[in-house]
Amino acid sequence: MWWEGGRFCWGAKEGRAGIVVVFVWPSSLERQLEPYIQLYSSFGWRSLICHADFLTLYFPEKAASLADGVLKELVQELNVSPLPIVFSAFSGAPRGCMYKVLQLIDGKCEGRLSVDNYQLVKDCLCGQIYDSSPVDFTGDLGTRFILHPTVLKRSHPPRVVSWMAKALASGLSTFFIDRFEGQHADFLRTLYSSANVGPFLIFCSEDDELAPYPVVCNFAHHLEELGGDVKLIKWNSSPHVGHHKHHAADYKTAVSELLSKAATLYSERRRQFHVQQEGQRGVTNDPCDHFLLPSSMEYHDTRDGCSTQDEHKCEIFHLPNAPSINAHSVLAQILFDGYVPKNVEGWDIKANSSVTGRQTLPSGHRHARFNPMKHIRRSRL
Repeated sequence: MWWEGGRFCWGAKEGRAGIVVVFVWPSSLERQLEPYIQLYSSFGWRSLICHADFLTLYFPEKAASLADGVLKELVQELNVSPLPIVFSAFSGAPRGCMYKVLQLIDGKCEGRLSVDNYQLVKDCLCGQIYDSSPVDFTGDLGTRFILHPTVLKRSHPPRVVSWMAKALASGLSTFFIDRFEGQHADFLRTLYSSANVGPFLIFCSEDDELAPYPVVCNFAHHLEELGGDVKLIKWNSSPHVGHHKHHAADYKTAVSELLSKAATLYSERRRQFHVQQEGQRGVTNDPCDHFLLPSSMEYHDTRDGCSTQDEHKCEIFHLPNAPSINAHSVLAQILFDGYVPKNVEGWDIKANSSVTGRQTLPSGHRHARFNPMKHIRRSRL
């Protein structure tokens, strides 16, 4: 599907394990991408391929528009069947679109979709793969990127093409040098801000001119310092975006491990979400339980054969430390119909037997349970 700033399409739509969003380098060909699509498909993962135009690498507005189109396509799939998502970026592709996708789902820039849709994608994002990436487009590296065989599709570009490419890169750097430097700083901040979304897998080579090993290694170390789970795989000699072709076994093993981690992380997120939902629905309907501390939910035996929880339920209606009333005062005579015997000697007071067979004698040191119906009297007033 064509969109402002580039295009995107499904490489493989079969598979139920997850979705790999593949951000490819400019001018990449279908035959160059097919091995990666087959690799992800072999693990049961679908592939959504995103191509950014060359100028989109330099103009954030185009990158944001393309990112919105990719997210819209993902939301349509996730609304049907939520799945874990992994971003796989090649060469300079993160600069073209991927970093804008990260900004949109993190709320760092405005887009055309709703906040809930962005949050849906963010909740499903569980890992990232960087192959010969990231690439810096400022300075001389920008010119070398334009002239690289993977971009021009020629091993030896004509002299006229080389001259035009150098002129274009030099002109862009001259007129937009401050803007490009600011964009690159924003680009790196965005990538670092995603350190905790899931595991990282980074492929690089010591002889890669476009993605120099020191730059990639520093990127990986910074992610680790921010708490990221990073695995860096380095070869002594391997061409730019050619690691899978020359080291297929190692490449496949590493990708399999990352996709497995991403799927496990997604399952754990869903489990935690369901536990929280069950906890919210599991509130008891007993009105007395709302007044109990968590520790009161445990039962302990007491001397009266009553649990601690039962005592708390009964004492909810007590009036502790309530002031006593003198039985022979004026107030007592009004409340209790004016007659209170002063001498109770000779009264036949029998001991009450408890349910357990033990006798409970009336005592001034033991407080009877409060029964409000027994103490309601009509005042003579």
